[in-house]
Amino acid sequence: MASILATLVYVRRPGQTLMLHRIKRAEDMHQGKWNGLGGKLEPGESPEMCAIREVYEESGLRIYQPELRGILTFPDFQAGEHWYAFVFVAHTFTGTLIDSAEGVLQWIDNERLLDLPLWEGDRIFLPWLDQERFFSARFVYREGRLCEYDVVFYPLQPNPAQAAGASARLSFQETAMDRLHEPTDDAERCWVCGGPVVKRHCKITCTVCGFRRDCSDP
Repeated sequence: MASILATLVYVRRPGQTLMLHRIKRAEDMHQGKWNGLGGKLEPGESPEMCAIREVYEESGLRIYQPELRGILTFPDFQAGEHWYAFVFVAHTFTGTLIDSAEGVLQWIDNERLLDLPLWEGDRIFLPWLDQERFFSARFVYREGRLCEYDVVFYPLQPNPAQAAGASARLSFQETAMDRLHEPTDDAERCWVCGGPVVKRHCKITCTVCGFRRDCSDP
């Protein structure tokens, strides 16, 4: 079985969520349904980088500081493929919507989201996006129908980014054994969102969006 890593992004503005009606490609496995944006990770790409790229390619919008809200597991979703999706919410963006090749883009009132033709599992996890907890869920489909699901929730904890007005995200757990470097050089910033970073065990991690890279990266 092949493992497919992907992103699923819900771009939001006050009271509405950007959705994609998948009606343009007959061979689309999502044909006729409404989805968030996103797609497969490219080799060497982080989930955050993939989320930003996919939203831009599919909608023409440039999102900033996407928030990772959960992880979805879809065993044997397609023949011979297990899918794992990183679920993001993005509230900050620029740009103008394009005519997407993937489907028809439309801003949908949040109270109408569950009235759309959705995957059965989407009706379950979409309300979780409004809750202050991180989720890891598994949805099992057989012949396009949801057979079972399970989920584990993790509490969101405040991190230093909140001081700058960012919403709550999973905090980095620190112990007495961890040695952190908080850069004072303004050049040491996140490549994705430009936020502050910390160094631990030769890994540089953004405290805002969570993007991580090796210290040896150019």
